[in-house]
Amino acid sequence: MNRKVRNRLVTRLGRWGTYLSVATAIAASAHGAERSGGGAYIDFNKNGQMEVYEDSSRPEEARIDDLISRMNLREKVAQMTTLYGFSRILKDEVPTEKWMDRMWIDGIGNIDEQINGNEGWTQNLPDPENDLPWSRHAAALREIQRWFIENTRLGIPVDFTNEGIRGVMHSKTTSFPAELGVASTWNTNLVREIGRVTGREAKALGYTNVYSPVLDVSRDPRWGRIIESYGEDPFLVGELGLQQVLGIQEQGVASTLKHFAVYGVPKGGRDGHARTDPHVTWSEVNNIYLAPFKKAIVQGGAIGVMSSYNDYDGVPVQASKLFLQDILREEWGFEGYVVSDSGAVEFLYEKHRVAPTPKEAIRMSVEAGLNIRTHFTQPEDYANPLLELVESGRISMDTIDSRVADILRVKFRLGLFDDPYRTEDIDTDAVVRSEENMKVAHQASRESIILLKNEGDLLPLEGDYDKVLVTGPMADDQRAWWSRYGSQRIDYVTPLEGLRNYLDGKSEVIHVKGVEAADENWPLSDVYKEPASEEVLAGIEEAVAAARDVDLIIACVGETDAQCRESQSRISLDLPGYQNELLQALKETGKPVVLVFSNGRPLSAQYAVRNFPAIVEMWFPGEDGGDALADVLFGEYNPAGRLPVTVAQSVGQLPYNFPTKPGAQDVDYGQISGSLFPFGHGLSYTDFEYRDLSLSNVEAAVGDDIEVELTIRNTGDRDGDEVAQLYLRDDYSSATTYERRLVGFKRVHIKKGQSVRVSFTLSREHLEFYITGKGWVVEPGGFTLYAGASSGDLRLRERFSIVDEEGTVPEEGEIKENWVDPI
Repeated sequence: MNRKVRNRLVTRLGRWGTYLSVATAIAASAHGAERSGGGAYIDFNKNGQMEVYEDSSRPEEARIDDLISRMNLREKVAQMTTLYGFSRILKDEVPTEKWMDRMWIDGIGNIDEQINGNEGWTQNLPDPENDLPWSRHAAALREIQRWFIENTRLGIPVDFTNEGIRGVMHSKTTSFPAELGVASTWNTNLVREIGRVTGREAKALGYTNVYSPVLDVSRDPRWGRIIESYGEDPFLVGELGLQQVLGIQEQGVASTLKHFAVYGVPKGGRDGHARTDPHVTWSEVNNIYLAPFKKAIVQGGAIGVMSSYNDYDGVPVQASKLFLQDILREEWGFEGYVVSDSGAVEFLYEKHRVAPTPKEAIRMSVEAGLNIRTHFTQPEDYANPLLELVESGRISMDTIDSRVADILRVKFRLGLFDDPYRTEDIDTDAVVRSEENMKVAHQASRESIILLKNEGDLLPLEGDYDKVLVTGPMADDQRAWWSRYGSQRIDYVTPLEGLRNYLDGKSEVIHVKGVEAADENWPLSDVYKEPASEEVLAGIEEAVAAARDVDLIIACVGETDAQCRESQSRISLDLPGYQNELLQALKETGKPVVLVFSNGRPLSAQYAVRNFPAIVEMWFPGEDGGDALADVLFGEYNPAGRLPVTVAQSVGQLPYNFPTKPGAQDVDYGQISGSLFPFGHGLSYTDFEYRDLSLSNVEAAVGDDIEVELTIRNTGDRDGDEVAQLYLRDDYSSATTYERRLVGFKRVHIKKGQSVRVSFTLSREHLEFYITGKGWVVEPGGFTLYAGASSGDLRLRERFSIVDEEGTVPEEGEIKENWVDPI
């Protein structure tokens, strides 16, 4: 193909929800064919004439129909298959002669994680030759794309997929905090920018589809993948997820949502091979677990969905027409393609046992609505049985055509038939890790840090410290924050390194690790812990000895990626290993201690919270986490992170989360009541006053908007951010609703001594509630609106009513005295 004669025209059309970037182009033919009238095009089927599917001026559906009519069965089946990239399944970084003898000579639906530099769970995967420099990777993917266009009969381009929940999963890309950390920013504008950076770098590297965001509402902190979520509240998860989708797809890259549906609530929080049996009602499924996906698709126009491993009410989601067609396509209007989580199809046979044979599992999945199967096996393992199912008549050609049409629709919307080599016009090495992108990451790291406790205003640290001890297992562990789903082969700035950078020339920084994050018997030690060994005691004594000669101790404790990630759930929420023993010994020195939590789940660290006056939470941060921590501890940055999850007093309280039904978490005299820290909690180095909550109307009809305003004043002596939070209670309803629901939040910067007026709009979306048998309803009656700094720190309250069809307010009694009112 003569690339120099290619004349590209990009047109932006409008439907990926609010945004849809569809690249339509007039491109040069791989074989020099010209359309009548002189315009260039790509002759995908290499017959010397422009077909409808090759014509960028024709409607999308016409192009899809034309292409399907030309495809044989093998080509259709090939489009329904994933090829895992180098070095998982594909052993070649670029095409070889052997490719001509493989099933993908008929094409392929997508190639996943090709040459992305994935290190592997145990750093066991080879370092590829073509991941770096980034421009070399883009060139390699163009070479692969060219192979498919020039060597397959119809030249259908490949969708290059990759992970993207912490930035693009690729060697040395821009690194962001884990999703739980991003959620702690409560900053929708920032999440939009993170999405844009992710999409921009993915596109520059040659990826066309990223598996992001994770929209699982994580209600059980034992679950290992809670670190990959935006937290426990459906409104917060939905608002942040929507912005991530919009940011990614603004860049002309598909956003594929994970994991649809009801995935993040397996029985007992168990992940691993379990990932099944969610004990939630149908109303909870709609109000809690489906709500963020609905928003991302209906409002955000996401064109990718990953189906999950689990079942619901005895039916695996992978084989559920209800989820994959009725809800996803018929109710929400989803127009993209569904890809299976790796191995989900096989689980129908191997785990759920609803399919008596592997082939029957394939049939059930396709009939239910699966478009592309993904697994760490050879693509022929799926393609050949699927081919046989169609040839034997057990799957109709109409079903296959429908599934393939969805796949092709995404490829057309991505512009792959008009500009398949789009990275030729991108300076990839200037885009990835650009100064602009790194500024977004820098902001995210600082905004994600939460000040949990600050008795006596120990923080920010001021004055002179001749010697500072940095101790604990999280102080200097380069692998602690690594993620299989994040940037690869990067060097993290650890807390020790960040503090040494900041205190260089000011204080002597001493480092003693003390103990490991988890002892050698973990996870058994979460149940029964043996007395500390001589080696453990020696490590603690070394830290204590160092502490005797310092002015300040900064103790960094928590969990590493090895204790909180996919397939690493826990049965305890305490600090693992002998970290409590280290903290007890440090406490006895009498030296001031600042406690830094870095962990993947909210920990019920009772000893730590009860015995140390200053605590910050930093989760798993991005690449410069240590520098961000130093900025917060020493007052260069005023923290304003807020908890996206409830921190329970004990694992025995679970489930204990927000929102909750009336009475479900009330006082029980045989148990400890209340949380360690409530949902939405976070402190600042300054103080804020709330006043003047006003509503545009106190009586409204169903469907009317209500404008809400309030004033926040910074009464302290530092500039800072405040996260204003709105909570709503439906006072009386025909079905039990939640005590309060989050319906709005804004992160605002306020200078010391100044006030800002913060506004919100309440619409039907914020008032409606799903009731089984009725669907989504807004019932006339009274509502109470609260405003404050967290779900446990509500400072203002106003009531309003929704009138019935006659314009009257239904009669309701006074709020019962036993109702717990936070004000």
